[in-house]
Amino acid sequence: MRFLDQAKIHVASGAGGNGCAAFRRERNEPRGGPDGGNGGRGGSVMALGTAELNTLIDFRYKQHFRAARGRHGQGAQRTGANSPDLIIKVPLGTQLFEEDRETLIADITRPGQRTVLAQGGGGGYGNSHYKSSTNRAPRRADAGQDGQERWVWLRLKLLADAGIIGLPNAGKSTFLAAVSQARPKIADYPFTTLNPQLGVVVVDSHDYVLADIPGLIEGAHEGSGLGDRFLGHVERCAVLLHLVDGTEEDPGAAYRTVRGELSAYGEGLAEKPEIVCLSKCDALDAKRRARRLKSLAAAVGQPVAAISAASGEAVEEALRGLWRAVEEKKRAAAEQAAAAGEAEEKRVYDPLVGLS
Repeated sequence: MRFLDQAKIHVASGAGGNGCAAFRRERNEPRGGPDGGNGGRGGSVMALGTAELNTLIDFRYKQHFRAARGRHGQGAQRTGANSPDLIIKVPLGTQLFEEDRETLIADITRPGQRTVLAQGGGGGYGNSHYKSSTNRAPRRADAGQDGQERWVWLRLKLLADAGIIGLPNAGKSTFLAAVSQARPKIADYPFTTLNPQLGVVVVDSHDYVLADIPGLIEGAHEGSGLGDRFLGHVERCAVLLHLVDGTEEDPGAAYRTVRGELSAYGEGLAEKPEIVCLSKCDALDAKRRARRLKSLAAAVGQPVAAISAASGEAVEEALRGLWRAVEEKKRAAAEQAAAAGEAEEKRVYDPLVGLS
């Protein structure tokens, strides 16, 4: 299955059914009165989060979604049937934007989460709705309300706890394959990873989701290489694992290149907690390892670890460091939610001003 993380769709809800203008005509009741029924409601278009999908590829082949209109009212005060809602399933982590690609409609992060993209039109009233003691024979019947139409952008951001970043060929895919059951493509040429990859990591009986994204190069924010759009998949991560190729002549420069792209991308990536490691250290002798660790530490501003996914050196320590950062974020989020709940409970209702 191909991976697609961005799509544009057109949604249109159904119009409401028209009300009916009818009069009761039966034997021995020549003045039976108005009995036109109301029209049915048009179908709405809704987005539904599901864990069964992990890509937006289905929207490459279908971009238009239209719900059915409601049925018209009929005589004998028969109300038209409501049209069923049209449900569009999207993977978890999908953000829905207006056509300007900036106004957020909804962020689908939970299974079963729904949001209305286009509200169905209401049905029109039949003439029986308008009968009264002073208007015994109304002939008014309303048309159903029109449905809504809009273009919606869908952007998928994977729900991962931690993410791996670095230049191409920094050993990101090798690391993911070594610590999880994921099987990303691994080769000795740049840009072997063309799409984000996810793997579940288990360390000390704890598990979390680790994401590997395509490598960044200088100028990625301007479209060089594969660009920086894939950085959106690590926006939700609690911590970043920054791998720097130990076989690089100047690992400090490689580190600064990636950091520059994170800053240019924005969205708070440059401020996220980061664990920096010199990778592929099994290919270095002691002298070169010490020299390159020193170069990278000078660029980072603190000591860094030397790891090797091939030999397993220091891999467990890196995984534990990621887990601690993930747990810290979850704990902070839980405390924030608890504090918000307590603040809501303390709000006092004043009949003159409402909640205060």
